[in-house]
Amino acid sequence: MKNRMLGTSGLLVPPISLGTMTFGTPVPEADAIRIIHEAIDRGIYFLDTANVYEGYARYLGSAGGVAEEIVGKAIHDRRDRVILTTKVGAPVGPGPQDRGLSRVHLLRELDKSLRRLRTDAIDLYMAHWPDRLVPLDTLLETIDVAVQQGKVRHFGVSNHYGFQLAQLLAIAARDRRPRVVASQVPLSLLRRELHADLGFCAEHQIAVTPYQPLQGGLLTGKYRRGQAAPEGSRGAEKPEWMWKQDDLLYDRLERLEKLAQQHGHSLARYAMAWTLAQPAVTSLVVGVKRAEQLDDALAAADIQLSAEELRAIDAICPPPWMFPDPVRG
Repeated sequence: MKNRMLGTSGLLVPPISLGTMTFGTPVPEADAIRIIHEAIDRGIYFLDTANVYEGYARYLGSAGGVAEEIVGKAIHDRRDRVILTTKVGAPVGPGPQDRGLSRVHLLRELDKSLRRLRTDAIDLYMAHWPDRLVPLDTLLETIDVAVQQGKVRHFGVSNHYGFQLAQLLAIAARDRRPRVVASQVPLSLLRRELHADLGFCAEHQIAVTPYQPLQGGLLTGKYRRGQAAPEGSRGAEKPEWMWKQDDLLYDRLERLEKLAQQHGHSLARYAMAWTLAQPAVTSLVVGVKRAEQLDDALAAADIQLSAEELRAIDAICPPPWMFPDPVRG
């Protein structure tokens, strides 16, 4: 794999990042640690977690922390070999200070994450979701405190729109605060509503690290029209986390799989290769249940899609509607 620059951070990261959302359940601790070690050994040293991740046991407001504890155990003797991302902001309890991006909540949760991860600093600390009650300048003031304390090295956001990135850049420049270096958004062949923001990110050197590039497994080829979800799949184990599967969806999946096979690839590898080919995309967050599933992600990083293939894919999964250009056509 050829490493890529993570925005303006100066960090080189692999095009694949190991996601940990399912660590705990259905991926037990021992298996998760083995997956992390194999991923690192194979060059996937960019790890993505969050203070709320605890696998399928997660519900809105549950305490989380399980995935961070597992990651901490896995990397305690190889911390210098990894680039570590975690996130803050989602609810971790019922109280008024148990959610959001206030200074009280953020700094408190940062210390908890550091303890669970067994480290003294987070390489990339991300605001997990926007908080409409906390002004962005207040958020950046708090991040600046964490950076000055040496607990955070770089700042990023997750699930933020392009206009919010623009605001963060403007405030950082005006007030000399930490600059946002990465944006994590859902992006796949089936989910392109934030696609228009990628050009802005590329222009302003904000690395995009998409999650759900396989759309919860729908782009792996394992789901078939008229058939029950296969055993061990997310559709069988956690159906409420899956998209509705209708004829329109299967029409697209079947056309995409046929196109991928025409070019000698599996649907999963083709879908990840497409996501990696998009503007500003730096590293895909890929979650696996077994170490051998890393093979598809590693292979996808070496696939180069032609302009003709990209046009064919757009015909199957059109990009978001854009205003016509009255000047240039």
